[in-house]
Order: sequence, then structure tokens, then C-alpha cells
Amino acid sequence: MTQPPPPPPNQPPQGEGFGPPQNEPPQPPTPPSGGAPHPGKAPEPGYGYPQTPQTPPSAPQAPAGPPTPPAGGPQPGYGYPQAPPQPQPGYGYPGQQPGQQPGPYGQPQQPAPYGQPTPPYGQPGQPGQPGYAYPPVTVPMQAQAGGPGGGRKINAQLAIIVSAVVAIALIIGGGVWYSSSQGKDDGKDDIATSGGKGGEGGTDEKGGEGGAPSGGEEKVPADPASKVLFQVPAPAVSEDDDSVVVSGSWLTDSVYAKSGIAEIVGYDPGKGSKKWSIKLPGPVCTATRHVTDDNKTVVVHQPDMPTKEKTSHGCSQVALIDLDAGKTLWTKTAGDQPMSFNNVTISGGTVAAGGNDGGIAWDVAKGNVLWSPKTADACSDAGYGGGEKLVAVRRCGSYDARELHIQTIDPKDGKVISEYKMAKGIEYASVVSTDPLVMAADVGDSAGDGSGISDFFSIDNKTGKLLARISAPGDQFAAECDGITELENCTGLAVGKDRLYIPTEEHEASGGKSYSRTNEIVAFDLATGKQTGQRADAGVDHTIIPLRMDGGNVIAYKVPPYDKGGQIVSIDGGTFKQTMLLENPATEAVRDVETSMSPEYSEFIYSQGRLYMSEVYASEPSSADEKEYLVIAFGTGG
Repeated sequence: MTQPPPPPPNQPPQGEGFGPPQNEPPQPPTPPSGGAPHPGKAPEPGYGYPQTPQTPPSAPQAPAGPPTPPAGGPQPGYGYPQAPPQPQPGYGYPGQQPGQQPGPYGQPQQPAPYGQPTPPYGQPGQPGQPGYAYPPVTVPMQAQAGGPGGGRKINAQLAIIVSAVVAIALIIGGGVWYSSSQGKDDGKDDIATSGGKGGEGGTDEKGGEGGAPSGGEEKVPADPASKVLFQVPAPAVSEDDDSVVVSGSWLTDSVYAKSGIAEIVGYDPGKGSKKWSIKLPGPVCTATRHVTDDNKTVVVHQPDMPTKEKTSHGCSQVALIDLDAGKTLWTKTAGDQPMSFNNVTISGGTVAAGGNDGGIAWDVAKGNVLWSPKTADACSDAGYGGGEKLVAVRRCGSYDARELHIQTIDPKDGKVISEYKMAKGIEYASVVSTDPLVMAADVGDSAGDGSGISDFFSIDNKTGKLLARISAPGDQFAAECDGITELENCTGLAVGKDRLYIPTEEHEASGGKSYSRTNEIVAFDLATGKQTGQRADAGVDHTIIPLRMDGGNVIAYKVPPYDKGGQIVSIDGGTFKQTMLLENPATEAVRDVETSMSPEYSEFIYSQGRLYMSEVYASEPSSADEKEYLVIAFGTGG
């Protein structure tokens, strides 16, 4: 597969609202392999692709003693210049207060007092410290997947020392050492005929009798092996465009709908045949994932097609789409010189859109304006989170002294129900969930990895009281949010039943093949901010990423190694037992398409034995010999 394109050109700024300098609005992320990454995150090769063999790293050395905790004492609050980052240990230590010794991986952590910086995620360890908390070693992908490669052998004496230290650490810490066990291309251009066979992967339970896992609605198929239901070729992009946004995909009982270039197309969910097409005057800019009970959704699009002379016409058109009928119900703009929007959502019969010039809302039924920016306002709505409740992110103050107010509002009139004021210095925040209310922010730009997340904030919708601040260092956890432009654009996490589920970063596996990689999903209690101690392992050579909740269960996708297909699993919210719901074909042609997309940078929808994967950017292919796809859909036999 060719590499995905860079993002589309910037939109022209509108007005003089709050936010970054208007002549240089925040730019969308530049997509790596398989889609668009988060700003600041370096492009990486697609998951599972074998790399050129290299010599793997040598074994870790003998331990040099326990870590030394930093000295205690008062720390500066949010936004205050921080000391240079300290070296971080590998997986195995939750964050502690200064002066505490690190505990075993997966055990509850004590959050720092609000207003104080979060202590390092575990204390700095000494060089050569072995065990699960040893800093992950970067190894070649070929070696990670069990490919060829040599290295120095660990001598017998060192092996004994390492084993003893690990065993003692586990006994003293009370930790539990988890271990998990975990075709050829037919040459045809059309991959829809390629089938799959259920295989190994993680700790999944295979198949079932057609029932649903405890606490969820997703049925367990008798055979999780899937086949390709259909694929949609990538749309042709004109020579004037480097890339075009094709964000937006939705699934109802009767249609799978997907944005194309200046259009939205409805497909039969099982066959992929086209049911309807809605033409738009210009490309889609952004779309909400939310759908009303009667299957209506909303998108923002440009009023005209870009040209070489004018690469963007602004994202000023807000359109309500009927997914059942396949038609636009109404299209609205705001202002004499139409405002440009970078965020749109829907909740409780209200469509709300926000941007640098403020926010505006319309009622779904008739498109009447419910509220709009007021010139006398000292603050402006940067954007909204929708779904079960409607939440506004309100910016107050100047760009260099910004204060964010997180408001739960009445969708009918915009009246504030509750409000939480974030500490000054936090410039951007993302809405992870509106019910329960969870926000994410990169406090003091401390995440360091472009993920947009250093902390999560659990807030009481009724009172606006902060329940817990959850530290999620960027080098330890893999969830991502784009709070700069799209306030609801968070991936790789799930929230439900008073729990936050996030994946750890990849690290060296503790068992199985040498130099293999893996990760886990861990749970945090939203009331206390502490880890629950639950953990779902991806299994050797897999990476597990939450997609959404299913009642009290978590639906997650397992990114495959280079010789297997991806999987969908249901994680029981109580026992954390995994049940496999779907496993994709392992043939090379199918894997090439599947691994060109990822949950972080593409759109994934899973429901009742069907998985739909789609791109969010379209670009001109770099090679005429390679086929690229906008959508690929998988399904089990029942």
C-alpha cells in the first residue's frame, strides 16, 4: 500500500475570535501509514509489517539497586515552567507521590492534589534494572515478530540473578505476572473473495452459541473467522489537491454510510451495493460520529470545490443528513461573512458547531437558530461534545492567558447546568465523554509525544465538581486526542460504567517469542482516579486498542502481526475475560489493506459480527500499480 497523504490545506481564518493567531490557524495532522496522525507524532510503519532484519539489542545487565525517589516539597501549579523531564521506567510502575516507592504494574495509583503537577510515572530506575519494569528496548520490527536476528547470550550467572530479582520484586510488590499465548496472496486484484480462518491470538475465548457476553449486546458467533464483505476503491483526487478530507462514517440497521469527495454514499451493510448518494457542493471538513434515534447526523463542508488558485473556501456549511432517506434535510451558515467551523456535534435534538469565532446551535427539526455568538461576550464557545449530554468548551481570556470553562448545557436553549473551570495555562481540552463527563488535556505540554493527553479530568455533570484527575503520561499510555481543532476527536479509549479504559504503549513482551511486542488495556475508576488493577493483555505480537463500550463490556481491536489478521474482542467489564467476536483473514492481499488503516488514524465501526474500516483522507496514489481503498468491510458467518 502507498503511504497516506498529507492533510488538506488550511482553512482561511474568519473574524477575530479567541484562539491561536488568526493568520496561522492550527493545522490538521499529517497522516502516517494508514491515515492521519496526531500533531507531533512521527510517522511509523504500519502495524505488523516485517522490516529489514537487524541485530537485536543485547540482554539487560544486572540490577544496580532500587530506584531513588526524588525529594519531596511543594511543587508549582499548572502552567508553571516545569523542571526538565526525568528519565522514566518501563511498564510496571503506576505513578506515586514523591517519596513513595513504585508498586507493581496494574495496582492503584494515588493522584497528585489538584493544582499540583503529577509526579513522574514511577521513579527513575538505575541502569540495567531488569524485570517487567525495565525500560522497553527499541528493537527491529522483524525481531519483534520473531524474525531472524542474533544477539549476545545471557550467561548462566546473570540469568540466575535476573530471575531472582524479578521473582523477589513480584513477591514483595504483590504483583501478578501475566502471560499470554497467543496465507499467501492469490494474486487477484479483487480481495473480496479472500476468506479467513480463525487462528491464535491473545487470551481470547473462541466462538460461542450465539449468546452475548455478560453485560453486553454483541452476540458471540459460533465461528469468529470473517471474510471480506466488500471494499470501496479510494476516490480519484484531482491534480490540484494534495489530499481531500473524507471524514465521516455511520452505521444503521439498513445502511453503512461513508463520506467521499464532496459526497456521502449509503451502502448495503452486507453487500456493499450503493443505495443512495448525496452530492455536496464542496468537500467535507468534519463530521460527528453521533446519530439520533431516527438516524440523522450532521457534517460540515465547504461551499465550493477547491482550485489551484483557492485551495479552501472555508468550512462554513453545516448540513443535517437523513441516513435512512439518503438526503440533506437542511444546510445552514452563520454570520454575514460565514463563520468557519472545525467542530460539530448533535445531542438532544440540537446541532451545535464551534470554531475560532465562537459557537452556534440549531434545532434538528427545523434548523432554527437556538443561540449564536454575542459581540459583548468576554468568552466564546470553542466547540461542543454531544451524545447523551451536550457539553461546551468555553474559552476565556487572551491567547497567552487562556482559561477553559467546561459547561454542561441544556441543548434546548444553551443554559448552563454546571461548570468546571480548568486551571489557567491549559490551552486546549478534548471531550472524551459527556456522560459520564470526562475531559482530556495536555497540561503544560507535558505529554511530549503529540498525543494531546497528559491528564484526564473526571467531572460531575450535575455540580461541575472535579471528581478525579488521572495522570496518563504520554510515554506510558497510547490514547490520543486532538483538542486543538476537533474537540471530540479522541481515539484509542473507552468510557463507561464509571470507568476509563486506555491502552498502554507497546513494550517488550514478557513471554513467547524473543523480541516480540505487546501492550495492555487498563482501567481507571472515575470517582477516585485510581487504577482498578484490571488488565487485558493483547497477547504476544499483538496490540490491543479500545473502540467503544458495549453495555459494561469493552469492544477492542487487536492489531495483528505481519502474518495474521486483526481481531475484535469483547472484554468483560467485571472479570476482564476476553471473548473473540471476529478474526480477519491472514492472506497477504487482505492484510495489506487492513494494516494500511488503524484505529488511531482511521474510522472503525464494529457491530454484530461486522467490522467497517475506512480512511479519513483521500489522495492521489503514488503508484499506478497499487490499489487503494476507501472502505473495507469484514463479516462473520453468524
